[in-house]
Amino acid sequence: MARMSRVTHHADITLRINEAEHRIQVDTRATLLDVLREQVGLTGSKKGCDHGQCGACTVLVGGRRANACLLLAVAQDGLDVTTIEGLADGDDLHPLQAAFIAHDAFQCGYCTPGQICSAVGMIAEADEGWPSAVTGDISSGPPVLDDDEIRERMSGNLCRCGAYATIVPAIAEVAR
Repeated sequence: MARMSRVTHHADITLRINEAEHRIQVDTRATLLDVLREQVGLTGSKKGCDHGQCGACTVLVGGRRANACLLLAVAQDGLDVTTIEGLADGDDLHPLQAAFIAHDAFQCGYCTPGQICSAVGMIAEADEGWPSAVTGDISSGPPVLDDDEIRERMSGNLCRCGAYATIVPAIAEVAR
């Protein structure tokens, strides 16, 4: 009977996470979410569905929002990653973090880190003029982030508690 050898595949990568450089060895099959949580110790990003459908794991990669559960960590070598832990400036909360608190835009809080990171990326996308499915006239400059625009652009982030009635106004306060 033939013996099968166990082959492990690892790679050394460098990630700039929340403005700090991390040189780490990763399993080439590991997702960015698993590396952030298990190797780097940043547990703010949550593993919700692990299929890219709920948005609980949303982080910013190169300034763009991404589902960390769908990204192989090895493919992010050399890139900048911002997690919920990296948005605040010391004790000064990011404006979206403060707005979520002021509007009570969370219940259980599980989706909140992904919601906030997604909102940061979404506002930047709108400022750059990226249209959405509900954007009206795209020739008149950046889209106006009214409630419909915010709902459409945030549709990849789900909240099981149903806190949307306070999430949208929290984002709108900062976006407008």
